[in-house]
Amino acid sequence: MEIFQWPHLNLLFSSMLIVVVLAADPYSDALLSFKSEIIDPFHNLDDWLEPNSGNPSGKVHACSWSGVKCDNNSTIVIGLNLSTKKLAGKLPGKQFSVFTELVELNISQNSFSGEIPVEIFNLTNLRSLDISRNNFSGHFQGGVTGLQNLVVLDAFSNSFSGPLPVELSKLEFLKVLNLAGSYFSGPIPSAYGFFKRLEFLHLAGNFITGNIPPELGNLQTVTHMEIGYNSYEGNIPWQLGNMSELQYLDIAGSNLSGSIPKQLSNLTKLQSLFLFRNQLTGLIPWEFSRILALTNLDLSDNFISGPIPESFAELKNLRLLSLMYNEMNGTVPDGIAELPSLDTLFIWNNFFTGSLPRNLGKNSKLRWLDVSINSFIGSIPPHICAGGELFKLIMFSNKFTGNLSPLSNCSSMVRIRLEDNSFSGEIPLTLSHLPDVSYIDLSRNKFTGGMPSDISQASKLQYFNVSNNPELGGLIPEETWSLPLLQNFSASSCNISGNLPPFKSCRSMLAVELQKNNMSGVVPKSVSHCRALEIINLASNQLNGHIPDELASLPALSVVDLSHNDFSGSIPAEFGKSTNLLLLNVSYNDISGAIPSEKVLQSMGRSAYVGNRELCGAPLRSCSASMSIFGSKGTGKLRLVLLLSAGVTILIAALLFWLVYLRKGNKGQWKMESFIGLPQFTANDVLRSFSSADSMEELPPLSAAVCKAVLPTGITVLVKKIEWEPKRMKVAIEFITQMGNARHRNLIRLLGFCYNNHMAYMLYDYLPNGNLADKVTMPRDWSTKCRIITGIARGLCFLHHDCNPAISHGDLNSSTIVFDDNFEPRLADFGFKYLIEFIKGRSSEAIKDELYMDIYRFGEIILEILTNGRLTNGGEIVQSKPQDVVLREMYSENEATDDSANSLQDEIKQVVDVALLCTRSRPADRPSMKDALKLLSGLKGQGKQ
Repeated sequence: MEIFQWPHLNLLFSSMLIVVVLAADPYSDALLSFKSEIIDPFHNLDDWLEPNSGNPSGKVHACSWSGVKCDNNSTIVIGLNLSTKKLAGKLPGKQFSVFTELVELNISQNSFSGEIPVEIFNLTNLRSLDISRNNFSGHFQGGVTGLQNLVVLDAFSNSFSGPLPVELSKLEFLKVLNLAGSYFSGPIPSAYGFFKRLEFLHLAGNFITGNIPPELGNLQTVTHMEIGYNSYEGNIPWQLGNMSELQYLDIAGSNLSGSIPKQLSNLTKLQSLFLFRNQLTGLIPWEFSRILALTNLDLSDNFISGPIPESFAELKNLRLLSLMYNEMNGTVPDGIAELPSLDTLFIWNNFFTGSLPRNLGKNSKLRWLDVSINSFIGSIPPHICAGGELFKLIMFSNKFTGNLSPLSNCSSMVRIRLEDNSFSGEIPLTLSHLPDVSYIDLSRNKFTGGMPSDISQASKLQYFNVSNNPELGGLIPEETWSLPLLQNFSASSCNISGNLPPFKSCRSMLAVELQKNNMSGVVPKSVSHCRALEIINLASNQLNGHIPDELASLPALSVVDLSHNDFSGSIPAEFGKSTNLLLLNVSYNDISGAIPSEKVLQSMGRSAYVGNRELCGAPLRSCSASMSIFGSKGTGKLRLVLLLSAGVTILIAALLFWLVYLRKGNKGQWKMESFIGLPQFTANDVLRSFSSADSMEELPPLSAAVCKAVLPTGITVLVKKIEWEPKRMKVAIEFITQMGNARHRNLIRLLGFCYNNHMAYMLYDYLPNGNLADKVTMPRDWSTKCRIITGIARGLCFLHHDCNPAISHGDLNSSTIVFDDNFEPRLADFGFKYLIEFIKGRSSEAIKDELYMDIYRFGEIILEILTNGRLTNGGEIVQSKPQDVVLREMYSENEATDDSANSLQDEIKQVVDVALLCTRSRPADRPSMKDALKLLSGLKGQGKQ
């Protein structure tokens, strides 16, 4: 019997051994369990598979899997790196109890959500924990002191809330702490000043409040500290000057006030100091010259006053000096030009005077210089391009004089902005030697000698403006329109003569502005090649011939001003077929026949057609009435009577105006600036309209500074009054001009403004069809709602992405969205809030923050439209609800609850998704308006783009 039993015992023993060996691989089991509980939509963990056979060697099977690191014997898992695997779901915790020897855990750049599992805090050997760029939320769990050997904790860019975890200060080996980019609130714990070995501290971009604790000055080992983009109270603690090892300090965008403590000059190892976008006052400490290692200094967008310290000449390592958008004055010290490392100097929008240092650019490889909006005089420094790397030269809105000879050999130049100065002489730019130049603005100067003849050699040129150089003269070079990337060409009020060159190739051209010149000849039929052209302004020239059908047929054309020329023939019927046309002005020509009957042409108003004796049809007199008046024998006498009557009327009106004007008191000479779409009125014409009780009507629902008026040609405008201090007039006019040049079918047109040293009247299109606030509660079909939403999106997208610089709306709500005759939405009051802040001397927030707020408000407008006005300011409400609940509500509001309404539900979900993205609480998580418009592009009800 015993002989036969031994084989059975051997078999049993072998089976037990296999089971023990397999069970001895808990790591693989735990990881497979971990995989089963998370979401892996892109199958990045597909190589995590159960073993096909036993593991008699005792090695961990998972050591061969992606992201798993083992010891040299492959018996213990010591590292887990699952970064950028596109994993999602709630992070499971129970499996971590197996990984007692784990040294590194990296799950960064995934989409994990929920709370951090507390089991992670039992990994006592863990030295590095990276959970950054996920969506973990809730309070940071207690128990983190269990990670007693932790050196690196990176939790950047999550959605944590509540107070900063105080316990972290007890981790005696911690060197890197990154809690930036979440929603932590409350003050920085004073205990954070007692880390023993901390080298890197990043708390920026949260909702932290209170005072910056002076205890942070105790951090003698920290080399890098970023705590900006929060909402602190009070001043910068002087104790921060005790952080002797600090090399990088960023407290930008943090609501800090008071002066900059001179004790920061004790940070002798400091290389970068960023204190921009606060409310700091006082002078820049001259003691900063002691920080010899300083490379980057940005104090912009504050209330700093006084001059640039002469002692800055000692900062031989300084590369970036940004003092823009302050209240500084005085001259730029000559020592700044001696700095050997300086490559970027931003001092725009201050009150600096005098000349720029003569040697600026001579001793360093200067790359970017912006001194715009100051009161500088003198000429461009002769050595400005000596370093061979200058690519942006921004000097607009100063009092510079002289010529541009220092720029004749600047081959590295990309962007040149010298507008609004008093430069003179010929333009010496040899554009064939500027291979990378894309933007040139020399407008509002005193140049002569014509524009550069080799402009066609600037193959990367996108924007060219020499307008308002009254003595420039010359011709438009023959090959100008052949530039492959040219989008904007402006040479108005330049005394240019000759003919329009043929449009041989103009595939990128968006705008051509040549008004107020002496050009003659015809508009070439080759304009048909300009398929992208949106704006063409040839007003006030001597052009003749027929208006070509090829021009009228351009698909993108939105603004056409051919007024005050000698055009003849009829108005091409193709204009009436345009879906994008906003303005057609052919007034004061020799055009005859009937105005085409299409509504888009008749909606232009009388001012678009007056001054053509033989032109008739709505909105002018009927063609039959025209024949009866001007075809009779008494035509001459009737004309004479009409002219005399008009003359007497104008004389009486002028007398009344001057009486009113003198009675009100003179606040400086009135001036008039007209944009495309407004006839060339004088300031007196406009003010005379305001003094007439018949032409002015107060609009009670709006502010007292808003009314409507009827101008001399019968055009009705909305008038907004704005006041300023004389010293702010210049910057205000700059911004109003930018607003006036913004033309889009979903924007209210700013037609012009009449101003003096103390105030301005801004003239807008008057649309009497009501606003969204009036109409949002009226039930609309889905197609109409889509058209309204996408129209608003297009208008905002144009302001954010097609205006340079970008314009924020600043006050987007249902009251500032009005409707034209076709029930197309148009944005009113865009930029007006920012203009008010500009006039007060500063902006309350940087433009980037304003753009983010526009996007948030757009999301709320979507919700208001979808709910027929029920949800106003509903961003926080929908973000606090589960998405399926929000969708059910929206389906019900839009009668899409039936199973047969699947396609409608899909579109509603698409729009709701955009609203949810736009109303995310963290601005950086919101889409750009360009992306939002793309997300809306598939809607069937939106109409043509």
